Amino acid sequence: MLAQETDYAGSVGSQVARLSLKKEHAGSVRSQEMATPSHISSRSGLTATYEAEPRLASNTSPPLPQAPTVVGLVLLASAASLAGWLPLQLSVATLFLLAGPHNWMEFRYFVARMPVRWGASRDFFLIAIAGVTGLTLIYAALPMLASAWLWSDADWSTSAAVWNSLLILWIILLIHMRSRELPGRDWSLAMPIGFALVAVNWIVPQIWEIGLVYLHPLVALWFLDRQLRRSRPEWIPAYRRCLACLPIVLALLWLRLAHAGPLPSDNGLALRITQHAGAGILRGVSSHLLVATHVFLETIHYSIWIVILPIIGLRSAPWRTGGIPLVRHRLGWPRAVRTALAIGAFGVLLLWISFLADYSATRDLYFTVAMLHVLAEAPFLLRMI
Repeated sequence: MLAQETDYAGSVGSQVARLSLKKEHAGSVRSQEMATPSHISSRSGLTATYEAEPRLASNTSPPLPQAPTVVGLVLLASAASLAGWLPLQLSVATLFLLAGPHNWMEFRYFVARMPVRWGASRDFFLIAIAGVTGLTLIYAALPMLASAWLWSDADWSTSAAVWNSLLILWIILLIHMRSRELPGRDWSLAMPIGFALVAVNWIVPQIWEIGLVYLHPLVALWFLDRQLRRSRPEWIPAYRRCLACLPIVLALLWLRLAHAGPLPSDNGLALRITQHAGAGILRGVSSHLLVATHVFLETIHYSIWIVILPIIGLRSAPWRTGGIPLVRHRLGWPRAVRTALAIGAFGVLLLWISFLADYSATRDLYFTVAMLHVLAEAPFLLRMI
């Protein structure tokens, strides 16, 4: 009996010893993991070789970053100053240098967020692709139809109202389909608001077009907000402060240019720029103010897509495709994705060459084709909500 108790005590002791050794080994492994850099950091941004950020204790909060606030305010002030001082020159320079790269970065960003298999979202993606393609083709065909059939101003207004209505109805349908995938969200107001916009569009279709020109650059701010929530939540207070300063910067810009004289429109390019900013419709507003406001918002738009979103939204450098789900997954399309990105990069070079050859004609063609990326933002933004 005593021998049995001794054997039992010995076995228990050995089990306790083995358990303590396992705990010591696990502790050493955890300490090594905290001391060594991570091969792939979720917050590394453009590269995957940065050290992993140290984890804070549960009873502490992350320090509020000041650098993003300073950088954001400097960007706002610099863009507003240049836009107010040299609006035509800045419009030409930003479109030439940044339009193509920003389109490529948008495409790269969207490809990285396209699921390999659509599953229950199949109908949503099919309607999204059909709407983007169809509305872009109609938009590109309108000038050719107007030239062939010699449209009057009334014909132009009617065609614009029809296209705008199709755009609004398409967005309403996407919102409805997305709401069915998110039963906890109440988006029932989207339909009455959408039909109200259709009615306003038929009353003043030109105002809707000008609204699209000025509201589209602000969509990048929405993408940035959603991406910060996912990858850099500690930057949200800094972002909100910069966002709160945006109306103030715009108000100061408007006060400075409220009584400014019109911009010279003695050549075709200057006339195109002022007309695109709405000078032909908002006749009581200085064209200097309109162009400055538009190029200011576009500069922010380009900066977000080319610089900020790639840093916080991509896990690797934009030219590295190994982390894209459509590339790394066994059911993906790696060759198609890489080919599309390569064609897009070649398109950026071709756009620069075309700008050098004939800036005015290339500008008109670009804004027609660019409607494709403007429309593509709607479904991807809905997917991020």
